[in-house]
Amino acid sequence: MEDDDQPDDQGPFFHGTKADLLPGDLLTAGFRSNYRPEVVMNHIYFTALRDGAGLAAELAAGDHAPRVYSVEPTGAFENDPNVTDKKFPGNPTRSYRSRAPLRILGEVTDWTRLTPQALQQWRDRLAQPRGEIVN
Repeated sequence: MEDDDQPDDQGPFFHGTKADLLPGDLLTAGFRSNYRPEVVMNHIYFTALRDGAGLAAELAAGDHAPRVYSVEPTGAFENDPNVTDKKFPGNPTRSYRSRAPLRILGEVTDWTRLTPQALQQWRDRLAQPRGEIVN
């Protein structure tokens, strides 16, 4: 990726998951998608919106509690093509992805939880057939 293509968003950045992580841990690509488990992801995804990371945490696979972490990209990153311009003009979700790891800075606890009804609506929406994941 060219440096000219790197977004100028300075963060802070967040990642939502159900994993129990500690400051200094690295999140890496190479795991199954939370939305299409048959796809192994080539990137690690993150956002500059705390509640966006909260939504991702709520929808993540697994039985553990959803968690949001403040993260730091360790390398170049780009706009997430799965939402940017494909579903939303520009990048209003401030969603990004990187092939380089993300470093955990700490857990964030002041994010907005979804109601059970809203969470079910998201799960129903994601279960509907849709386009391919740009991996």
